[in-house]
Amino acid sequence: MLLLFTACGQGQIKTPINAMEMFEKFKAKEKFIKDEKLHYPGIGNEKLKPIFTEKINLAAKDFENVARSGNASDKDYQNAIKKGLERFEPIYLDIDTEDRERICSYFEELMDIVGLESSNGLLNNFMYGFDPSGK
Repeated sequence: MLLLFTACGQGQIKTPINAMEMFEKFKAKEKFIKDEKLHYPGIGNEKLKPIFTEKINLAAKDFENVARSGNASDKDYQNAIKKGLERFEPIYLDIDTEDRERICSYFEELMDIVGLESSNGLLNNFMYGFDPSGK
């Protein structure tokens, strides 16, 4: 169970006690494999699996570093998301739709670890090239 305490109006996020352990588990698990729950068929191009995995694990490290700061805000984590997604820009055209969706779901897992409720449109922009919510 995760507990989240947010300071009123400040967007501060209290890092859950078990967050560091959860980041380690996240980084250790095999990624881009078939996942029935998500209807993910597995990575489209096996050659990209180690590249994608490294980029996702670097994003987890970014989240971990923000969490360790002790006074993280929504914006700090959103900046980590932005930095993480930017790592995919040089190979964006090589990423098929299912893999883009899976990348976004990994970022959502990281958000869940720290209790971040919104990417502020960053994941939609990555997935669709725009934010359909108008942000």
